[in-house]
Amino acid sequence: MNYVKSLLGALLMLTLLNCEGPQQEVVVQSGNPLLPGYFADPTIKKFGDMYYIYATTDGIKLASGEPQVWFSQDLIHWYNQEMDIALPEGLTNCWAPDVQQGADGKYYYFMGNCQFGCNIYGYVSDTPIGPWTPIQDGIPVIPVGAGKERLPALDAQFFVDDDGAVYSYFGTWCTSFGGMGWAKHDPNNEYAIVQEGFIPIEQIPEAFEAAYMIKKDSIYFLMYSAGDCRLSSYQLHYAWARHPEGPFYYGKNNPILETNQDGTIDGPGHHSVLQEGENYYVFYHRHDNPHSSGGEFRQVCMDKMALEDAHTLAKISPTHSGVRLKSKHPAANRNRALQAKASASSHYQLNSMGSRYTGGPVDHEYLPGFAIDDDNGTLWKASGSTLPQSLTVDLGEQRPIRQILTQFEYPTFYYQYKIEVSGDGTDWQLFADQTTNQTSGSPMVDVNNIKGQYVRWTITGTEKTGMYAAIWNVKIYDQTFDVLEVNNRPVIEGPGVPSSRSILVDLQLEETKTGQTLTEIPNRGSLEGVFKAVGSPVIANKKGVKALKLDGQAYLELDKKAPPSLDWNAPFTAAAWVLNPEVGLGECLMLWNTRANMLQGSYAALMYGSGHFGAVAHGDGAVDISYNTVPSENEWHHIVVTFDGMKESIYVDGQLDRDIPMNLFVEADRILIGASGPPRENFTGYIASAQLFDKHLSESEIRALMQETDPRSN
Repeated sequence: MNYVKSLLGALLMLTLLNCEGPQQEVVVQSGNPLLPGYFADPTIKKFGDMYYIYATTDGIKLASGEPQVWFSQDLIHWYNQEMDIALPEGLTNCWAPDVQQGADGKYYYFMGNCQFGCNIYGYVSDTPIGPWTPIQDGIPVIPVGAGKERLPALDAQFFVDDDGAVYSYFGTWCTSFGGMGWAKHDPNNEYAIVQEGFIPIEQIPEAFEAAYMIKKDSIYFLMYSAGDCRLSSYQLHYAWARHPEGPFYYGKNNPILETNQDGTIDGPGHHSVLQEGENYYVFYHRHDNPHSSGGEFRQVCMDKMALEDAHTLAKISPTHSGVRLKSKHPAANRNRALQAKASASSHYQLNSMGSRYTGGPVDHEYLPGFAIDDDNGTLWKASGSTLPQSLTVDLGEQRPIRQILTQFEYPTFYYQYKIEVSGDGTDWQLFADQTTNQTSGSPMVDVNNIKGQYVRWTITGTEKTGMYAAIWNVKIYDQTFDVLEVNNRPVIEGPGVPSSRSILVDLQLEETKTGQTLTEIPNRGSLEGVFKAVGSPVIANKKGVKALKLDGQAYLELDKKAPPSLDWNAPFTAAAWVLNPEVGLGECLMLWNTRANMLQGSYAALMYGSGHFGAVAHGDGAVDISYNTVPSENEWHHIVVTFDGMKESIYVDGQLDRDIPMNLFVEADRILIGASGPPRENFTGYIASAQLFDKHLSESEIRALMQETDPRSN
């Protein structure tokens, strides 16, 4: 995790930018999703006159994005700040955070992590945004096994009773452990546990994770999530009690929040609650639309909730419109992009067979108009990760343009761009030059004063390789207005490396002799270098084809590492002519990235097997890919995986076997043929040729490659 993005000494302040005219209170819809980006497990807090949402940073290798916080003065206009947290070495994620303000006035941040056992760690700061330093000498505040032996101490939420007693409720996979844990804490001693206990599953039926306690009068309501957070089955339940330690009684109306009838609000759950006077608001996450593969591209929403009677919570109606709220923000009704038209250099269309997450085939266009609809659930995305890409907004008439807000797809990664303004669509004036920007933020705020009808964004670079030019919303104003200052620090690394769009690796055997024990062989691809043999691979004739025979111990390793153009979400194609005498669960044909810290989507390898990772291994069963039809054993096959940054497609003998929506977060590393690292995945069989490209190939290009490299025709 990159700690250069620290916030040392950062303070929130309200910055006045030439605000013109009086601020008038208006009533607007908050809208759902509430936040532009992929965030989950939201905890809502109000400290002073500021609202804060602490959330898991989703959409990045098993919810492992930078720790951050969103803040707002009105629950409508939100700003994202990355936070400096001194995490233990080796930890890469902050799951399901909660924050408490202690009696000492300091702020205490708690988050879960399962890399050293599933524990809750605690941190302290003088401000709600950090910087955060460990408490209890970095030892978990709530360790695995609290409440019950081996119970994972994840998803902890703290509750302060009327008498000042502090409790936490926690646990995940609760159905497997027979219930949920609780602890009583000493707030005057770094929240040390003074008592712990366990709530049996019989009192909280179907509880899986994400406990949250509220109290109304003398009744305690323990709310929790059930089902699978990756799927449509995720939903919200509750039980009530007369004491914070129980016993609890399963409530009426359960589940009180679930997937809606048309499926556009999918898998709502893992929530927190804000009380404003007599009004209650529930903050929860749901899946993006269309539902991304792996189920960890979630978005935060806000809706009303209510009590039906003293012991009963009412059903919650999840909405796309959100909640009607009063705002003094002058931008609320002055976004000129809402009445405009949009066009782009390109846009992506996702056509896919789908997966168990999408619930069926996907046909979705990421249209330019989605960038001007002020909807955090819709996204303009370019047709590929090749840059530059542009988005143009036509305001319909010339008007002063003084302030522009841009919400890119990933708030915690930087984008490099420029904004230009034109009166006629031909002659352009520079409004903002962020082509060397290396600071993240959402929204990105640019101020100038140019009159024009057309506004054009040109995205020239991204922090990570293979990131698309993609925007949730652009907002255009003819006046400047108050914004909350964000103090994100520049990042040293990046920007991402563009593709060479070439064949990097090309293994051919023409100059070898049958019967020869191979020790090395040159790479004919543009990466050059030499493949060194490990073990004793032999050149053999199999069914009239000269091929490299691998015995399950031998493989090839290139003496040059894969280039950075294959990092992160970069497009690629891996292809091989192979014969497998006996198909097992999964043997590796080609690898070009590291298995270290192998979280969801942070690994990719072309495989040949019958298991759930039989076609492509991605480091997690949630995103591993199996074949629809496993290629028959003891026959020559041309096997290809190609990835365009949004979809991965498997071809066997020139025919599409399977495709699936996908995002990757890999680190380019050594290139292996016939192995992935663990000996159990070494290939046992024959390889006649192999190629690796740092670009996506179309179906026609794959068929042409198959014909060109077909060893049976030689």
